[in-house]
Amino acid sequence: MMPQTEPADTALTAPLKVPRHVAIIMDGNGRWARERGLPRLAGHRAGTKNIRRIVEACVEHGVEVLTLYAFSTENWQRPDDEVRGLMELLAEVIDTETDELRERGAQVRHIGNLEALAPSLQERIRHAVASTSHNTRLILNVAFNYGGRAEILQAVRRMLADRVDPASVDERTFASYLYTDLLPDPDLIIRTAGELRLSNFLLWQAAYAEYYSTSTLWPDFGREDFAQALLEYGQRQRRFGRV
Repeated sequence: MMPQTEPADTALTAPLKVPRHVAIIMDGNGRWARERGLPRLAGHRAGTKNIRRIVEACVEHGVEVLTLYAFSTENWQRPDDEVRGLMELLAEVIDTETDELRERGAQVRHIGNLEALAPSLQERIRHAVASTSHNTRLILNVAFNYGGRAEILQAVRRMLADRVDPASVDERTFASYLYTDLLPDPDLIIRTAGELRLSNFLLWQAAYAEYYSTSTLWPDFGREDFAQALLEYGQRQRRFGRV
């Protein structure tokens, strides 16, 4: 489903075409830490530091939307210490990176169930979203407490609550009830650490996305790795069901 692709050793050239929307499943933080004899949270911390490099690469290449899968609805099943550490790490990243993202022209958005998070974390997220809302260089969606199935179920519930006429429901109407309303669907989905599954990520929006998998662990996935993914995307023929 997702071809295994490794970064090229040669110098990279500019891609022939650039995806408007790139989504990334940031996998491999735990393995990165284990390989170094470190606790898993150290891997997650290294992974968050890598986000800045990829944001810079998106701006450099002209990507309009970047969506990062940071914490899924299933991740609550992880050990309590790890979950608590991830929540603290998100709060720390918001506090330290929001000003930098604002200066770089990134507009931060949250996709997922905000109400399930602690009130103090909700307030930090709302502040980051509000303080960057005027930026237009890059939209940065942070999928935190996000699940594709949960998003679809929530959309259906909202449509029922709004008493939408079933006969009037088409794809555009349904998409307007998703977190990504008014955004283009992802053109390219990248997954690091060699895994070959979607893991409940953007299930509706990814219908015609191109997939790129690399064995590189997320903390090590740098600007050249990202450029290589764009190069391969530029060589794909996207037919959307047509000949």
